[in-house]
Amino acid sequence: MAVTRAEQRAATRRALLAEGRRQFAADGYHQVVLAEVARAAGVTKGAAYHHFDSKAGLFRAVVAEVQQELGERVATAAERHEDLWEQFRAGCREFLAAGTDPAVRQILLVDGPAVLGWDEWRTLDEQSSARHLAEALTALTTAGLIAPDQPVEPLTRLLSGAMNEAALWIARGGTPQTAEQTLDRLLTGLRADPPAPMA
Repeated sequence: MAVTRAEQRAATRRALLAEGRRQFAADGYHQVVLAEVARAAGVTKGAAYHHFDSKAGLFRAVVAEVQQELGERVATAAERHEDLWEQFRAGCREFLAAGTDPAVRQILLVDGPAVLGWDEWRTLDEQSSARHLAEALTALTTAGLIAPDQPVEPLTRLLSGAMNEAALWIARGGTPQTAEQTLDRLLTGLRADPPAPMA
């Protein structure tokens, strides 16, 4: 069966994203040359510019892809548990574990904010990981596991920032187990006081 032009364009885009991701993760944004990405992906330089306009355009698309995958990893880890609190802990732990992934470390945590700028990087984060975190915190508040007077938005931002820093710390040689233990203590402090036993 003949490959349509749309299928060929989609395959070219996928090849460029995959190769761009590999090179950005291995070498860092500033060492990557778009023409070399195109050559390694087996497509022309013109095709690379047609799909992404620039190296920054390719990087932006790779960041969005890695962010989305990370959000899906966090959600999948959470969904393995029935208990809301355990879902929350599992999702947070999965995010920290991602710090050992070279693509997450270099593309999201190191180069992402520097290359895209803080505002654009935060927008991408809010569409994936931070959105899942806000949804989890809202569910915990609704269930009474977190005090209802704790506003979700600032708590989401505080935890998101803390976990980004912890994941980067792990990526730079920190011990995942230490980070997880510290995170558990932090999260336990958010729990609402348990109800008093019935008289």
